[in-house]
Amino acid sequence: MRISARNQINGTVVELTKGATTSHVRVDIGNGTIMTSSITNEAVDDLRIKKGAKVTVVVKASDVMIAVD
Repeated sequence: MRISARNQINGTVVELTKGATTSHVRVDIGNGTIMTSSITNEAVDDLRIKKGAKVTVVVKASDVMIAVD
């Protein structure tokens, strides 16, 4: 797979929770760090994502915001 996004992190799916329309995919990227992605149930099915699957987390954001009280 080739993709223009530079923020690509390999990991393993440790938990997959399907809701009515959206799934939460928790990925262990190493050293106890977990990243969570919310994607459609259709995408989970199309990509055949399952617990234990090796995946690549791709982060593409135009803005990163920080807020304080």
